[in-house]
Amino acid sequence: HQTLTARCHQCVIVTSSSHLLGTHVGTAINGAECTIRMNDAPITGYEADVGNKTSFRVVAHSSLYRVLKRPQEFVNKTPETIFIFWGPPTKMQKSLLKIIQRVCASFPNMTAYVVSPSRMKQFDDLFRGETGKDREKSRSWLSTGWFTMVIAVELCDAVHVYGMVPPSYCGRHPPPRRLPYHYYEPKGPDECTTYIHNERSRKGNHHRFITEKRVFATWAGLYNITFSHPDWT
Repeated sequence: HQTLTARCHQCVIVTSSSHLLGTHVGTAINGAECTIRMNDAPITGYEADVGNKTSFRVVAHSSLYRVLKRPQEFVNKTPETIFIFWGPPTKMQKSLLKIIQRVCASFPNMTAYVVSPSRMKQFDDLFRGETGKDREKSRSWLSTGWFTMVIAVELCDAVHVYGMVPPSYCGRHPPPRRLPYHYYEPKGPDECTTYIHNERSRKGNHHRFITEKRVFATWAGLYNITFSHPDWT
């Protein structure tokens, strides 16, 4: 059990957004000192737009199986990748941790960390402190984007985010054109529909994507975070 102590001067976060398609920013992404990806966002077939360098991959408990099912894509292709698995302590019970351990045993060059329950609580407290909203009371889950951003701010001196839309984006008139939520699921749900539904929903567990982005906007100046494709300025 070691603690992750990596430090990067300059990081990029590659979101899983369709805004990256056709941008040809792959070379720029590969040129970054540290590159952070999320969940099961693949690189094969998308290298021109998303690059292939993967220093860190932040994976939610709900995406764990999708990532570990494809070791060819996620483990062998980029053996330098450090995996950071996160999930609410109730979800990261022994069975999931056992699976992670088993996979690490079968891939000796794989490095993986699991966010501890006390760290998970800190992520929650941070959300409450920044938004005044209690995540549990408002029946919402923090998204992988939230964890990735917090981890990036801790690991990196400067962060550039590719493909994340600004908080006001989905409320524009005329509304933005329909775009699949993930670049690798062209038939998947529309991005803004997903954001708005999640933000407004009062039932069940939802991500407060737009609230999270408002926080990121306030963090931009504090933590040297820039956004492009689309630009936030």
